[in-house]
Amino acid sequence: MKNFSILTPFLAILFLTVSCDDAYKFSIEKPKKTVLNETITVKMTEAKGKPFDKTQFYVNGKEVATDGNAATIHTTDLGVGKHAISGLAFFEGKTAKKNATLEVFADKKPEVYTYKIINTYPHDTKAYTQGLEYDNGFLYETTGRRGQSTLRKVEIKTGKVLQKIALDKEFFGEGMTIVNDKIIWLTWQGKKGFVYDLKTFELEKEFAYDKSDEGWGLTQNDTELIKSDGSHKIWFLDKETLEEKRFIQTYTYDRAIDNLNELEIVNGKLYANKYQQNTIIIIDLTTGIAEGLVDLRGLEKEMSKTQKLVPQDEVLNGIAYDAENNRLFVTGKNWGKLFEIVLVKKQ
Repeated sequence: MKNFSILTPFLAILFLTVSCDDAYKFSIEKPKKTVLNETITVKMTEAKGKPFDKTQFYVNGKEVATDGNAATIHTTDLGVGKHAISGLAFFEGKTAKKNATLEVFADKKPEVYTYKIINTYPHDTKAYTQGLEYDNGFLYETTGRRGQSTLRKVEIKTGKVLQKIALDKEFFGEGMTIVNDKIIWLTWQGKKGFVYDLKTFELEKEFAYDKSDEGWGLTQNDTELIKSDGSHKIWFLDKETLEEKRFIQTYTYDRAIDNLNELEIVNGKLYANKYQQNTIIIIDLTTGIAEGLVDLRGLEKEMSKTQKLVPQDEVLNGIAYDAENNRLFVTGKNWGKLFEIVLVKKQ
């Protein structure tokens, strides 16, 4: 008995060693860097080259065609950003699953723009601007901070607030957009938005959003609402149900661009304030590529001539576009000026 008790642990160790040597160790091979419009191959491999029966691959939960132990992926179909890859290996009547991430970058660098000031108008220094939109000759603006969040109708030339209501102090107001005769207004961390009558500012209903992280900016195209949540994702909502349906990711040739804030559609492109950077990102709504970077840091310097701004707080935020007259307006949180500008491409 004594000799057997000594031998048993030794045999157990030997068995485990043999078992580990015999185990299959799978991994997914993929390119180190991928750019949009490339066609790439991903492979399932076994560490010691052991044969296995077949492989299946899935990208973002959808099966892709497989040839042997490899799959071909067309990045044009994906758009930029991170995409989930899952591979199944079948061997000896068993199945092993491996997961990986494919990150697709833009295939071109963004254009860089500066600006020219066309006009300057007064803006309320007590307006902590979160949303800004042009409609029928007026600006509509939402402001933030709990207990200070308001919805406003503003006369452009004078900066006079013509109409205003306050949001319940429980909520921190964020971006807004106008759909027909309705104003849709987001809250920051409340996971909730509100719908108001455009003329009366009367609250008509509320809605929830629970897929995105938070509520930041809001705009629209012909078919959908378009929403930012403070990350690099841009969400699309059904205009009727206000339900979040899908998202794209915003990337340049070398990184994701996060902190996307106030939004506006200008000539079919999405303009987004990058929070605390005094920069506008111009985004392709199909691919997610950041096609342009607009350097507006000079506007903060212009404001500093007449007003002391709180660093990293009273920053550029607010984009409105008058499509009929091709006028682009920008302002900032508690800024005393609203600027009408045109963009100038850097050479």
